[in-house]
Amino acid sequence: MRHANAGRKFDRDGSSRAAMFKNLVANLFANERIETTVQKAKELRRVAERLITRAAHFGADANNASAEPAVVAKRLAVKRSIASQLPQWGERLVNGEPERIDVVEHLFREIAPRFVNRRGGYTRILKTRNRRGDNAEMAIIELVDRNTSVGKAKGPEVQTVRSAEPRSRKVEGEAAETPAETSSAG
Repeated sequence: MRHANAGRKFDRDGSSRAAMFKNLVANLFANERIETTVQKAKELRRVAERLITRAAHFGADANNASAEPAVVAKRLAVKRSIASQLPQWGERLVNGEPERIDVVEHLFREIAPRFVNRRGGYTRILKTRNRRGDNAEMAIIELVDRNTSVGKAKGPEVQTVRSAEPRSRKVEGEAAETPAETSSAG
């Protein structure tokens, strides 16, 4: 039995697993929506929601300079604690242009204020498909109240529409060449 052994191992040692989740949560905060396997998304939810809760609780008045010194010191301690669990820089697409952001500042200034009045449930997991190579279940994990301009490509989105009838090799008005006509006599 696995008493007091919460969490999946993902066939990695502790430092590799920590690095994987550090990068996944940084990408989630930077892009506010990522695609990964269902199992990683479920574990990532635990990590991300704890960080958002701490940032929302202590960073609600991040721009308030008139707070008491004890509150400012506590906020700084929480910010440093969260910074030890995240890489400093992340990259995201905003309207098709890459942008480099400070992940911790983004968490405290943009993400946490959205969730101040919410009591948990900051992320959602949407199962999408099975991965082609190994048939792993894939899912999209995203923030519930997310900025929709982040992560979009430039210009209008193009959707491909497949017709129900199979494509033919014939071009209208031309006869198809037979293999004998295409070979050259030498």
